[in-house]
Amino acid sequence: MVIPSWLLRHTVTIEAYQGDSAYGPLYADPVTVRAFVEEKARTVRNATGEEVVASTTVYLLPSQACPPESRVTVPGGRTASVITSALLDGGGLPTPDHREVTLE
Repeated sequence: MVIPSWLLRHTVTIEAYQGDSAYGPLYADPVTVRAFVEEKARTVRNATGEEVVASTTVYLLPSQACPPESRVTVPGGRTASVITSALLDGGGLPTPDHREVTLE
């Protein structure tokens, strides 16, 4: 079961991180998608294992690509970098499959 569309009440813009170049990070073209945005601080571990504070959690459809280091613009216009991106799949259980993304 995929997260119901009626829960995705917000719109965010994602510029997916594609790697580094000689001139800095490379990002895909921006895409605007529906999401649920929760502005709440919590502690998460980044890619190097350090504990950092995430200021926002964004819930997306499970098929939406949003790798760490991507840029996400949330309602209100704030743009932040992705700390973590996790696919939460119930494996056939009646739970809402989704992607959970934490932002700086």
